[in-house]
Amino acid sequence: MRVVIAEDSVLLREGLTRLLTDLGHDVVAGVGDAEALIKTVGELAAQDALPDVVVADVRMPPTHTDEGVRAAVRLRKEYPGIGVLVLSQYVEEQYATELLAGSSRGVGYLLKDRVAEVREFVDAVVRVAQGGTALDPEVVAQLLGRSRKQDVLAGLTPREREVLGLMAEGRTNSAVAKQLVVSDGAVEKHVSNIFQKLGLSPSDGDHRRVLAVLTYLNS
Repeated sequence: MRVVIAEDSVLLREGLTRLLTDLGHDVVAGVGDAEALIKTVGELAAQDALPDVVVADVRMPPTHTDEGVRAAVRLRKEYPGIGVLVLSQYVEEQYATELLAGSSRGVGYLLKDRVAEVREFVDAVVRVAQGGTALDPEVVAQLLGRSRKQDVLAGLTPREREVLGLMAEGRTNSAVAKQLVVSDGAVEKHVSNIFQKLGLSPSDGDHRRVLAVLTYLNS
């Protein structure tokens, strides 16, 4: 498999190159920033020698914020046949979501700690190069957790969200009614609907209000 590595840490870049080369893979280029990555892949494309997979750090020079993942997203759009595996120090949901937007074919997102598991890392690179997916378990857990929370709140009407937001500020039903210029009965109905949609049964008693607010704050 033909690989391009984009990593600003020379030590890690050389280590990945040595690891993949020793296992019989061809590391055709190693670069230290996103601009060089885009340029290198473009040059290889012009030679009809595209790599099978690009392994890139999420954060690279000059700002060390999102250059790497931006380059990865761009490469996926311009060269759909290339696999893209990004490495990150920790889970960054926004970047993971952006990378996975659209097709998940030939894409991977791993934490750098996973590189220490040599067999697991190499298997992930090969899988992505072959059009598969390689997602770190931590990435999956966080994305699924956020999705579940969003889905729950998605069932609320705009007015119910507004009521829940005021509840989260510690307001009583009467205070919410005064803020929204509606009757206490209207607010009580909204609160009842919120409890029902969030799956909070009457058996939860007075804790329902706290649980509803926690769901809102964690979303």
